[in-house]
Amino acid sequence: MKIKKILFVFFSLLLFIIMLVVLELNKNTVAGFALVAVITAGFYTLHRYTVAHGGKFFKKSAAWLGWIAMFIGILFLTWPPVKAAPAVNVKNPEKTEIIKLKQGDLQGVFNADKSVEVYTGIPYAKPPVGELRWREPMDAEPWNGVLVADKFAPMSMQPQNLPIYNSLTRIIGFHDYKISLDDNYVEPASEDSLYLNIWKPSGKAENLPVLVYIHGGSLQTGQPWYADYSGEGLAKNGVIVVNMGYRLGIFGYYANEELISESPNGTTGNYGLLDQIKALEWVRDNISAFGGNADNITLSGESAGSASVSALCTSPLAKGLFKRVILESSTVASKNPPHSFRTLNDALEDGKKTLEQYNCSSVAELRKLSAEELASQAFVHHHMTVDGYALTETPYESYKKGAYNEEAILHGYNDEESAAFIIFDHAKMKNYEKKIRDYFGEYADEIMSVYPAKNDDEADKYWSEIYGAVFFDYPHYCLNRLANENNIPVYEYIFTKTNGRLGCWHSGEEVYCYGNIPEESKLYDSRDRELSAQMLGYWKNFIISGNPNGDNLPAWTQNTDSNTLMCFGDTTEIIDEKEHELFAVLDKIDGWGV
Repeated sequence: MKIKKILFVFFSLLLFIIMLVVLELNKNTVAGFALVAVITAGFYTLHRYTVAHGGKFFKKSAAWLGWIAMFIGILFLTWPPVKAAPAVNVKNPEKTEIIKLKQGDLQGVFNADKSVEVYTGIPYAKPPVGELRWREPMDAEPWNGVLVADKFAPMSMQPQNLPIYNSLTRIIGFHDYKISLDDNYVEPASEDSLYLNIWKPSGKAENLPVLVYIHGGSLQTGQPWYADYSGEGLAKNGVIVVNMGYRLGIFGYYANEELISESPNGTTGNYGLLDQIKALEWVRDNISAFGGNADNITLSGESAGSASVSALCTSPLAKGLFKRVILESSTVASKNPPHSFRTLNDALEDGKKTLEQYNCSSVAELRKLSAEELASQAFVHHHMTVDGYALTETPYESYKKGAYNEEAILHGYNDEESAAFIIFDHAKMKNYEKKIRDYFGEYADEIMSVYPAKNDDEADKYWSEIYGAVFFDYPHYCLNRLANENNIPVYEYIFTKTNGRLGCWHSGEEVYCYGNIPEESKLYDSRDRELSAQMLGYWKNFIISGNPNGDNLPAWTQNTDSNTLMCFGDTTEIIDEKEHELFAVLDKIDGWGV
């Protein structure tokens, strides 16, 4: 009897804890925790009463099932509400002075130590909804009164994960999950997302350098308020930072011949890219009101954001909108970009298939569908294209002709770019050769001669390196060579620093170079913080002048022969590029120079 009692306490306590954990991970409201406590107390009381009456009043199994059923009901009843992300993580933040823009009066908020002013949710274009879906962005409307810019606008419409999925990602992938009741909500997503955000040093400012950042997410997902690339770190160091939402997935990259006909510019398939250009135009016209220098703008991005920067380097519409660029972990500069890019014919063909999938006979019918119905098409439509307007040819073709927009380039990639992408696609000796042959076809033997795996560990390691090189490292190698052909000053890096969080996986460098390592975090050591200060210094110097050197930082020489890299790792030093043998094979596959 005593054992049964112990087992009952153990399993009921375990189930109670599981319920609380699920509510926390799913970001349910505080009411959910209170109700679970109530039904747990009720279950315990009912169980005791049942035991006292010999099980005649209520079957114990039914009590357990009832408890679980009520929890499921509470889970849905107290589902996290949709709530805009705050501009700063400060309760009742102090407001800034009013800034006067052509659109209207604007007021932001201060960060915690009042060193930075933050202005979020500023419209830079009309909402691209209704008949404006799949049209070029139009000028934003003015507003009446004072726009209090203290919350981020919704993220661009995209496929949504359950809150618990996002929490598990933080635990498993980032190792930085924090238990809190302050974040028990989900951020909104909407087609109405063409807003930008600004971080500036506090107080009066004049002619400050400006960084405009484009977020990543495979042109399918992402949002502007992610802490790793917050503008606060650079703003504390005298740089004004701007980022924006832009159309993603089918809303940003759908192509159709009907759209070409109705467009005054004969364009289709690059709406997200046109949004980014529109945001750059807004910055050019308005940044002086914040103390920024419209003639000293650096454009940066990571992953798909970097691919977008790469495209904007050769877009005729972006000429004169920025001086220099920073590209992190992606370019579309190779002859045949491995991601984020497709031919117009492929884009139009995919557009027809989408019409058929939704049983629509025209774009007009497709426009009548809700954004939620279309969001799942993000995986099909997340590629830029040569539309003849935003892009008149591929970036490779433009560089070969000497047509580009930037005066200097800082770019690079991470040592373990592929890690997040092959979590469920690891190689062993039994499948290593098949993977190589399936992907590289007639070039498989050459690839395996460069990476001759002899055991499972080598197979896994080599497959990871090959994958990362194909999708990330090699495109940067191509960009570096094109820059040298055009005598563009170019500085290239590789990020190799491991830590207790994301390490040198894809996007792992961002928290370093934007100066946002949390002060209280124990996932980083003293070298991490030293490296972050160095990278922030290089980025700041480059944003100011186009040269990352200065401030007693280790010398970063230009990569004039495409053979060396600045290594950001346990040390900060110039090293030799290690993947030239593989790059030589990829040149053959890509048709480089042919």
